[in-house]
Amino acid sequence: MDSATGTMRAPRRSWWQRWPCWVGRATMVWAVAYAGFGLVCVLSGTPLFHLGGDQGPSALGWGVVAVGSLAMVACGAVERSGLRPALRVLLWVVCVLAGIAAFGLLMDVITLVFGQGVDSGVAAANHVLAAGGVLLLAATARSVRRPSSVFVVAGPAVASRPVQLAACAGTVAFLPYAAMKLIWACGGTFAGITGQEMFAISKRNGASGTWLTLESWGLDATVLLAALGVFLLWGLVRPWGQTFPRWALWLRGRRVPRWLPLAPALIGAATLAPYGVFGVGYAALATADVVTMRRGDFHSSSDALLVGWIGMAAFAVYGVALTVATRSYWLRTRFRPAKKAESTN
Repeated sequence: MDSATGTMRAPRRSWWQRWPCWVGRATMVWAVAYAGFGLVCVLSGTPLFHLGGDQGPSALGWGVVAVGSLAMVACGAVERSGLRPALRVLLWVVCVLAGIAAFGLLMDVITLVFGQGVDSGVAAANHVLAAGGVLLLAATARSVRRPSSVFVVAGPAVASRPVQLAACAGTVAFLPYAAMKLIWACGGTFAGITGQEMFAISKRNGASGTWLTLESWGLDATVLLAALGVFLLWGLVRPWGQTFPRWALWLRGRRVPRWLPLAPALIGAATLAPYGVFGVGYAALATADVVTMRRGDFHSSSDALLVGWIGMAAFAVYGVALTVATRSYWLRTRFRPAKKAESTN
């Protein structure tokens, strides 16, 4: 991996750069708020999770209370005795549990972008709170004091060849999906269903005016999102993804803040990778006649299975590629102590 590096003495750090000093207390505040949020929902009988299109039992809110309580225990122990290995493991376990609770945040964002309402405001709030907890818990688990005030600043770097091949696979995986969607958007027929039928299904399922307008113009909203996803994927592996574009004259020479591409990349990877992988597994079981693929809005189960294979394969391959690219970007753009960097070169 080629990169240009330079050594500089870090200036006086702002409160954000001193995050290892305060992130533990911030995580404790989040843990108390999250456990309280779950407890209020349980006692009021408000469901926090949706299983498919149906509301899950409100008793599942006790899981939210448990996650918040475990986080409180871990943060309190870290405050008293420091970040010991067992506590670090506990923090990562709670981080994974919070990530499971945050599943669905990407879908909430997509529906809001296209003017549709979320299925449940309380469930969406749970997704947001849980996602915030993931960031805080992960930061707490990695909150170690930096031993040196001299850092190596990495310049724009190209990801390794295997990472770029993963990005190619993630891009190619969306081509059949995009072709299928565009056939419907242009009024054609695929998997036994016409574009007019698909438009009527979208309207019946409560699609927003923006979504329907795009379809009437021959554009599919999910294809536009796929194009943005591919742009994000290549921005993570190519040097231009680390600097602002040349046409942004007022930002020329400025580095892209790490959080700007990492935030959507982490949300996308955490959502699409497991969704796609489990979906491919289910499609494989349906192909082997172990389970029955529900027909849904299609005319036959075989048509639904064909569309399921195309969609789930795209999400699985892209989700894994996005995970690989995100990890690469994270490692390539972080600040490293100069002595450590010199010893690894």
